[in-house]
This record gives sequence, structure tokens and C-alpha cells, in this order.
Amino acid sequence: MSAALEIRITLAGAERVVAAGTTAGEALGADGRSVIAAKINGEPRDLAAEVADGDVVEPIAIDSPDGRAILRHSTAHVMAQAVQEIFPEARLGIGPPVENGFYYDFDVAEPFTPDDLKRIEKRMREIVKQAQTFRQRPVSDEDAREELAAEPYKLELIGLKGGAAESAEGADVEVGAGQLTIYDNLDPKSGELCWKDLCRGPHLPSTRVIPAFKLMRSGGAYWRGSEKNPQLQRIYGTAWESREKQDEYLNFLAEAEKRDHRKLGAELDLFSFPDELGSGLPVFHPKGGIIRRVMEDYSRRRHEEAGYSFVNTPHITKENLYKISGHLDWYADGMFPPMELEGARYYLKPMNCPMHNLIYRSRGRSYRELPLRLFEFGTVYRYEKSGVVHGLTRVRGLTQDDAHIYCTQEQMRDELKSLLRFVLDLLRDYGLDDFYLELSTKDPEKYVGSDEVWEQATETLREVAESEKLDLVLDPGGAAFYGPKISVQARDAIGRTWQMSTIQLDFNLPELFELEYQAADGTRKRPVKIHRALFGSIERFFGVLVEHYAGAFPPWLAPVQVVGIPISDAHVPYLQDVAKRLRERGIRVEVDASDDRMQKKIRNAQKAKVPFMLLAGDDDIAAGAVSFRYRNGEQKNGVPIDQAVAEIVDAVERRIQV
Repeated sequence: MSAALEIRITLAGAERVVAAGTTAGEALGADGRSVIAAKINGEPRDLAAEVADGDVVEPIAIDSPDGRAILRHSTAHVMAQAVQEIFPEARLGIGPPVENGFYYDFDVAEPFTPDDLKRIEKRMREIVKQAQTFRQRPVSDEDAREELAAEPYKLELIGLKGGAAESAEGADVEVGAGQLTIYDNLDPKSGELCWKDLCRGPHLPSTRVIPAFKLMRSGGAYWRGSEKNPQLQRIYGTAWESREKQDEYLNFLAEAEKRDHRKLGAELDLFSFPDELGSGLPVFHPKGGIIRRVMEDYSRRRHEEAGYSFVNTPHITKENLYKISGHLDWYADGMFPPMELEGARYYLKPMNCPMHNLIYRSRGRSYRELPLRLFEFGTVYRYEKSGVVHGLTRVRGLTQDDAHIYCTQEQMRDELKSLLRFVLDLLRDYGLDDFYLELSTKDPEKYVGSDEVWEQATETLREVAESEKLDLVLDPGGAAFYGPKISVQARDAIGRTWQMSTIQLDFNLPELFELEYQAADGTRKRPVKIHRALFGSIERFFGVLVEHYAGAFPPWLAPVQVVGIPISDAHVPYLQDVAKRLRERGIRVEVDASDDRMQKKIRNAQKAKVPFMLLAGDDDIAAGAVSFRYRNGEQKNGVPIDQAVAEIVDAVERRIQV
């Protein structure tokens, strides 16, 4: 090998000499199945890409996050090819990989049906077996427009080019700021073109490498996410590195579907969403109201013990309040339109914090009053787009358990540490105990205040988060406009992650509202403000708990904690006496005196997910006992009444699950 034909690359941390023209796949010795692409100087590339002198080359395994994204995007191409072969008039939108899968948008005359998806999936499997190769080729803007003249949405992306990623979700997989490229799907035997798409790549070496995929559903989606644009038809699918992994995911989805809080909310008669009220505006039924009240009462008691003062603020305000706070500059899209009244404009409040500033500012404050901890169950209103409203977890009317703590800079760190510990302990009481923390930093395009203040606030939150010895993940640019944020991410019973409590450190709103306190030396100083929502919103937290417990709430939260089930009508008075003793201990109990047979009553209680059933017949009455039946079907017979009452009360007081 002559020196002129040699190049040096870095592979697995070591320098290596290879021939000029060597591909990434050759350098890695990739099999194209387990290693399906490469990173060249940190950028994902096809295995067919040639390496250059000085390149750092790393493998991308199919089961890595990058590998799965490439697999899923390649599968999206196969799906789009199948759609256009079956529906030749279909025009292409965008088809990016997403978490756990992929989608592709199409402009078609009629929505896709379940039978259409079966036909598409069948054709996809044929394409996969054909082992069509993915080949990238660069094109000029003019050539791309000529080749894709029949694809109006692709032409629009070409026109947007560098700004396409910001203008359309998923567009970055197709166009960037650099040269355009098209991926051809080629017949492996003849080399003839089977299909093509505007795309940046990378892709799998061939369709044959796709191990497992499934089309999930279809639905409408506006082009570039705007209701002003045409509505396209979106097909969602999933793809995995093995059938076993796909089966795991599909089983997970089946379990998640069983836990869907919207389904359980209807089955357990907890809440509903009347059309007459409008999208994202739930009502809580009596049983749901009980759970909500218990949640609120326990939270209120814990806050009182921790030194919080309860406040209350109105649901609407003049617009000037949100001009002062900056929300009309930075958050107007999330607010309902204003109302005109007596020559003034009023807004439904989207958050409580500006009103709490007015409470603080209502009179002079001394350092002796700080920290001042204000707390409110405050209902707010946010204009969520109809496409993102989802059950209780994304609503338009929500009640926040909102706290704002005003303190000195000297108190700030200790207050934050105490606050984070308080939040984590309280979440554990509700049955969530698997956490990590996320630190959201300044959005460089959307903030108020100086860089120095932001840096101080961010580093303070980082120190506090690290003190809890939990995993800390960065969320660059994810902060609110007034300050950085720690959010508690909690995993539920089936491993899904939910954002729960948030803690924000704010030096800026006290400045905008000119908040002050008199320091020990007589000078006037600005307090620091800490924003904190424990549940986030009661509605969302309620929905998360329904899914976490699959509707089977622990006894302390269950709307009905005990059902008395008589063997015959003659045993009803006995169980009513037992129920009276339980009610005297604060237990929520019902006696089923209906005409149903005993086994039907047991099934009804199990279906309602009641934690405890107390059965009674002649033998129980004679012994002053009950048959004690648990939600899981286990039963203890002949349990003395005092013992049964004590066990139920103990489970409720200790907040344990049964």
C-alpha cells in the first residue's frame, strides 16, 4: 500500500491506517445487521459513506437510540413506498422517527381504513423481503424540484430549506441548511429504481435488515402542525431490532391501554368530559370528588405542618397584571382571548404567581417574616390546542397546588433543599417512589433578566438537585422565561415517566413587581422567589394515579374503602352495625343491600376495585365476626369485628396498598 493511498482514521480510540476509499462499514467490519450505520466525527452516516483522513469513526448498533431511530426512519420509507404503490395519487408529507416508532403523513382523498393498513403492511413485508438497497445521492435544489415536481409538500420543504426544521415538526430528517440529498430504493438484482424520497439519512443498508415492524393506527394531522393548512392522513407504526423487543413493547401498550385513565374514569364513575362544557374541561363525579378531596386534604395538612399560609385569588384579572409579569409577551399563545368589560380587558388567569406577588406587595415586609410561604389550590385556564388535549393529563381548566416562597438570598439554598425533600416525601406518600430530576436551563430566545442572574440561579438549582443523590438530566432551553427549573420525573408502575413537581428559582419577577423587604440593617432589598407546584395540576396528578394504580387505589385514597356483603337479607342489619363502627373511625363504607345474589355483589365490588369486603352469614353473627375478603380475592373467615376494624383503620392510616 503506497503512502498516497493511505489515510489515518481513529477507530475504537486507536489510530488505524486504511486505504483511501474505504467505507465506514468496511472500516468497522460491520455486518449491516447488528451494526447498521456509523458516526463519522460525531455525525450519523450510512455504512456506505467513505471515510477521510483524520476521521473518527464509531459504530451505531441497531439496538442503540441512534440505531433504533435509523431503523424506524427506514421503515417509514418502506411504508411510504407501499402507500404510493397501493394509492398512486397519494402525495407525501413528512415521515420522521419518533419515540418507540415512526409516522408518515399523506395527502389522500379518503382517510385510511383498518383494511387499508392491512394491505399496506402486507406490501411492506414484500418490500422488506426484496432486500431493496437504500442509496443516498446529492442533488441541487433545482434538480430536486424537477424530480419531485409531483410532490407539492416536498417542494415547500425545499423552499424552506434551512428553516424547515423550525417550520415543520420532523422536517429536519429531510432538509437542513446544507446540500439536499435523495434516497433511492433500488432493486438489489437489477439496480432499477423502486422508489425515492427527499431525505438527509442515514438509513439501513437494505430493507432486509428490518427485523420487526407493525402499523398501529391512522388519524388526521395538519400539515406543518397548523390548522390553517390542509389536513393530511398520518399512519403510525413501530419497529424494533427483534421480534422479542417488539412483543415486549406491544405487551406494554396493552397494559397501558388497560390502565388508560379515561377508560377507567368512566368504568369507575370518577369523572367525565361533557360536550356541553367544551374540550379539556372535566367534571368530577361523587366518587372522583372523594379521591380529589382526600388528595387535597392530605396535601393541605402537610403544607400547614411545613409552615405554609393559604391564600386565594380570583380567576380573572385586568391585562396589566400580565403585562407587568411578562406573560403577555411570552405566554399569550397559551392564554384564552381577553374579555372586554367597562372599558378594560380581562384575562382568565393562566397561572397564579403574579397574583401572589400582589399579596406580598400589599404591605411592607421585614426580613423577620421571611421565608414567606404562600400556597393556593388555584384554578387556572390555558388554551391548549385541541390536538394535544388528552383526558385529565392535558386539560384547559386545571387546579394547581401552587406555592410561592419569598426568601432572602442567604435563605435560598436551605429553602430549596428543604422544599425538594418535602416534595419527594409527599410524592412517596401518594405511592410514587422511582424518581430522577431534570434541570431546565435558559431558552436563549425567551427570557428576562441578566445572564449573570440566570447563571447564579441555574448553578444554585444544580447544587440542590445533586444534593439529593438522584440522577440529574439536563433540559437545555426548557426553562420558563423568568427562571431555571428542577422538575421531578417519576416512573409509574409500568415504567412510564411523568413530569410531576416543578421547582423554579426566580430573581426576575421580584424585580418586575418591585418586591422588597427591610433587611436587618434597615436597607431595602429584593427577595428571591421560588415557584413550586407539587402535583403540577390536581387533574393531571389524578390521571397519573389512576393509571399508576390501574384504578385500584390504596385504601386511604379509595372512594369506597369497604363494602359489606350479606349472605342474605337477614344479615343486612348486622353489617350495618359493623359499618356504623367503621364510619365512627372515619372509614368510607357501604352495605350492599341490593337484590343481587352474594356472588354478584362480590363481583360488583371487585369490578369497582374496592379494597376490602366484609361478608357475614349466620356463623359470623354467632361468633361476632366477619369473613374478611381482600381485593385480590384472598379471604380470611371468622375474623372478630374489632380485629377487622383495626386492620382496615391501620391500612388507611399507614397509607399502604393492599
